[in-house]
Amino acid sequence: MSSEAPPAGAPEPDHLRRFVSIWLVATIIALPLVIFVLGPNLPPGHGSDVASGQVTDNTVLTAMATPVLLLVVIYMIYATINFRQAKGGMLEGQAVRGDARLQTSWIIITGALVLSLAVYGTIRLEQGYGAGSGSGPKPLTVPSGKKLPVQVIAQQWAFTYRYPTYGGVETTHLELPVNEDIELHVTSLDVIHSFWAYQLGVKADANPGVDNVTFVKPTRIQTFEVHCAELCGLWHGAMYDHGKVVSDADFETWIHEEQRNFAATTKVLPPYALTYAPEPTERGH
Repeated sequence: MSSEAPPAGAPEPDHLRRFVSIWLVATIIALPLVIFVLGPNLPPGHGSDVASGQVTDNTVLTAMATPVLLLVVIYMIYATINFRQAKGGMLEGQAVRGDARLQTSWIIITGALVLSLAVYGTIRLEQGYGAGSGSGPKPLTVPSGKKLPVQVIAQQWAFTYRYPTYGGVETTHLELPVNEDIELHVTSLDVIHSFWAYQLGVKADANPGVDNVTFVKPTRIQTFEVHCAELCGLWHGAMYDHGKVVSDADFETWIHEEQRNFAATTKVLPPYALTYAPEPTERGH
């Protein structure tokens, strides 16, 4: 479009109709790409039921944000092309006055978007049992059926894992059986940490003396990353490990081997408790 001022007496085009048409076409093209192409590839992936739920949530949020983003970007481009001052001109712009219909529409639309996201987020948090975040010692919602309890014990600067249904053995690596509900009890022995199993979509704070419960069901055999996501001291960046999701048979083989390897240590550990906090001298690994 030309930057020259229109000839005197030339009718001004209907900018609103033209802009809305461009925006609608762009939105119709972009939304399917966001939902069906970008959405399935959004983080954190599909390594668990929780992670898949977060992919769905990220897709919904991105899809709802797309028309708003396009509205702002297209308007900036359209205004730059059509309403910029003519070359060499030093003209006073036209007076701008409020438009009650436009302002009312904007308030209603944005208000509806914010409220719908609030309702959606609340429902999804309840359906997803906290969506991979810790729900404290007394979660409001709990998945039904049998669950494998695992205690995640954070300390400077490593995580260890205790399996109460296997004699309270405490291991230095996390392995989980595939397609089984896991009940994670996250706690800390010293400062505040945060247990983040990225590919599983789990991120729960580890606070001293607190049992922070979260649930996850791994849905594929894989290796996943474990990080501390809370600045916890000098070697925070080194508080990193890998966990594994394995078949039921492989898990049983592994956990029984860990019981044998750590039998001497398990004997001197206190009985399993949600407020587990042994003295440093009692920790043989």
